Formats: sequence, structure tokens, C-alpha cells
Amino acid sequence: MWLKDISLLNFKNYAEANLHFSPTVNAFWGNNGAGKTNLLDAIHYLCLCKSYFNPIDSQQIKNDQDLFLIQGHFERDEREEKITCGLKRNQKKQFKRNKKDYDKLADHIGLFPLVMISPYDSNLILDGSEERRKFIDNVISQTDAHYLEELIAYNKHLLNRNSLLKQAAIHRRLDEDLLQIFNERLVFSGALIFEKRKKFMDAFLPYFYNHYKYLTNDCEQVNLTYQSQLEDNHFETLLVQSLPKDKALERTTVGIHKDELMFSINEMSLKKNGSQGQQKSFLIALKLAQYSYLKGFKSKNPLLLLDDIFDKLDDNRIQKLMQMVSAKDFGQIFITDTNKNRVEAIFNQINVEIATFEVNNGAVKNA
Repeated sequence: MWLKDISLLNFKNYAEANLHFSPTVNAFWGNNGAGKTNLLDAIHYLCLCKSYFNPIDSQQIKNDQDLFLIQGHFERDEREEKITCGLKRNQKKQFKRNKKDYDKLADHIGLFPLVMISPYDSNLILDGSEERRKFIDNVISQTDAHYLEELIAYNKHLLNRNSLLKQAAIHRRLDEDLLQIFNERLVFSGALIFEKRKKFMDAFLPYFYNHYKYLTNDCEQVNLTYQSQLEDNHFETLLVQSLPKDKALERTTVGIHKDELMFSINEMSLKKNGSQGQQKSFLIALKLAQYSYLKGFKSKNPLLLLDDIFDKLDDNRIQKLMQMVSAKDFGQIFITDTNKNRVEAIFNQINVEIATFEVNNGAVKNA
């Protein structure tokens, strides 16, 4: 699977752009702020129905314009697929596959698997547990449509239960029958999500450790640990036991929405004790493991988007990374950098052909 071309209209800082890609490596180069990352984000939109960086769709429309449009042609399973994404202000986002509207956007997720590595990924280390749960959910959702549906259902039931707790605090009376209904729904969806997350981690961890070992020449010990309250307790029991606390705080304090993914290096917190280079190597290994996991499920190479990947990596790790992603196990790659000569030199050194595009203030041309 690969992206043959993309067209943009009023997307972020692009009034209009039309690009044709190589099936191997494509590099966007230019100054900071020129719009290189926006091109990667447009590709992300086509594959996953949303921006990688900003969840508010209307903010992707170019200033003073009424709509944005992204269109691309993929080659998938020896067939050409046309994907179109459009949004008008104050209207619902539209997605079409081969000119046909989707019944729901979830039907699109996973058809065109994609992995993106970006400086933004530091949020996975520096921010709270929600970011790490989102990472797990994003990977599983690209391989399991039922998981995404169950996750949406769980969040809906959680919102309803929290609203009931808030109303109980206001009126000083809790509707026990309605609480039982919400508990049962949470338990059903939560138990399924927990089991799928556990199964995912069992398959994912070997990929992660292998990629980190390769990137660092096995010079550091890292650990990736999934923690859940449901590991040692039944969800229904937890909800009953936590009810006094939930009533006092007016929110549900137990469940899979409290799951955590712990990152450590040499048996210490990666956030507190890892250098910038170690943290970046950890994140790259995490994302490459995502790539390997998706490839194993989809039997096709996902697109790989590398945004400003050379920052904070030494030359040895850069070369090993490029050798890895340019091998036959990987497919089409999109990469951004401020230095055209650096990108070309790296890929020339490992004998990989590369198509380059110069980006300058919302204009792009083949270089």
C-alpha cells in the first residue's frame, strides 16, 4: 500500500498544493514554520480521519476561508483508491472512499494504516496517563473496529454515571436502580477493553524490545509495563467498593479509564531519569513497534511519517534508524527536515533513492 498523490485546498497554511509521491522515501525540506509538518498532517487526515496535532477540525481551515479539502489516491491491494476529506465551517466533516460517503468514520479507520513519529510524541512521556492510553487505543483501533465501538460505548456510559453522581450531590438522593444499569454497562464494556489491551500488550512488547535493542546496541535496559485496576479485581466489585469515594468526588474513580502505561529505563522512571536522547530513542522504538504490530495484523506496510526525526539523536542512532526503516520490511516513508543536504546524504550513504520537495511558506515543489 502506498500514497500516489495528494491535493490540498485551504488546509492550514496551504491555499492549494498538488504533489505526486515516490513509493519509497519522500522528504519535505525547508525552514521551520514553512509548512512541512502540515503536509504530514494532511496525510494523517486521509488515513485516520483527524489531525495528529489538533482535535478541532475547523481550526485546520486556512484563515478567512470557508472550507478545506484533502484528496489522495492510494494503491491498495493492486487497486487504486480515492479518498476525499472535506469540511465546511459549522458543518459536519465528510469522508468519501471512491466517491461514496461512509456511514460512520469508524469504518475508515484501519483501511490505510499509518504510524507517525513527531516531537509532539514527548507528551507520551511528559504528560498524564491519558496520553498513553490514547496511544494504546489508537493502535488497537486500527486493527479492531469492535474495540473502537466498545471504547466509544464505555466513554458514553462513564459520562452518564458521572452525571448521575453529580445530580445525586445536588439533590442529595442517588437513583440506585439507574446506578446499577450504568454499572452493568461499564462492567461489560470495560472488561472487554481490558482483555483486548492485555492481549495487545502481549503481542506488542517483543516488537518494542527488539527495536529499542537495535537502535541502542542493547546498551540500556528499558521496561514497558501495563497497569490496570482490573488486573487483580473484578470491575463490578471495584465499583461497589469505590461508591462512597465516587459520591464524594462526584466522578467514577475506578475503571479502565485509569489504566496506565509505565515507561522506565535502568529500573528508573524514564521521565525523571532518561536523557533527551534516551527518551527519543524510547519513543521511536515505541512507534516502530506500533508499525510492526500493524503490519502483522494488516499484512501490508503502513505509511511511516517521520517529523523532524534527526533532532536529539546522535549520528549512530540516526544511521541505524534510517537503515532499519529503509529495509524491505518497511514501505513508503515521508520525512521532514530543515536541511536538504543532510537528508540526501543519509539516504545516499545507505543507497536508498529519495524524492525531495522544497517547502516555502505554504508553497511546495519537487526539488
